[in-house]
Amino acid sequence: MTASTPSTPVPPPGVRVHPKGLCESETVGEGTRVWAFAHVMPGARVGRDCNICDCAYVEDGAVLGDRVTVKNATLVFSGVTCEDEVFLGPNVLFTNDLRPRAAIRRPAEDLLATTVRRGATLGAGAVVVCGTEIGESAFVAAGAVVTRDVPAHALMVGNPARQKGWVCRCGERLDDTGDGSFRCPDCAGRYALAETGLTPAPAGAERATERATERTTT
Repeated sequence: MTASTPSTPVPPPGVRVHPKGLCESETVGEGTRVWAFAHVMPGARVGRDCNICDCAYVEDGAVLGDRVTVKNATLVFSGVTCEDEVFLGPNVLFTNDLRPRAAIRRPAEDLLATTVRRGATLGAGAVVVCGTEIGESAFVAAGAVVTRDVPAHALMVGNPARQKGWVCRCGERLDDTGDGSFRCPDCAGRYALAETGLTPAPAGAERATERATERTTT
């Protein structure tokens, strides 16, 4: 009797999967690339034009928005949601269980969800403890360990991660103008304090968006 060979999953239309990559999810947007030794599990939801690099892992129950970058060896476990245009650097690690035990398999409803808001960046080797929210356009530095919620546009550094300033949507560190607002020295975007972090002034938001778009298309 000859053992049957498992069939290779057929990726959804418009999705590019490297011959040594594995995409088992049927919910993956057009233009997404899954590279060698990366694994997208059944039940994961991935948006359009994402880039899932070598050895990355996206578990069932994880959600990636559009244009998300998942760099090499990054682990995105069940319960993690990354909104559009999130950047996950190499070796970023999410958790979803505060009390893990090898002998206990907790149901999905007992796991703690994590949300990374639109445009946020997590640097190489960052660790995100579950149950946290990382605000829009926040910047978590390489090697930082996030243990609490991160405000929008906050710059987080260290273990445990602490805020060390504010960043523009274009990625530059913001200058404090002294009048309660913040200004980007690169794109001249302006921001003001809000309940959830910084919020861009209309003109500043428009220019920061233009500058960020220029960088991604050149």
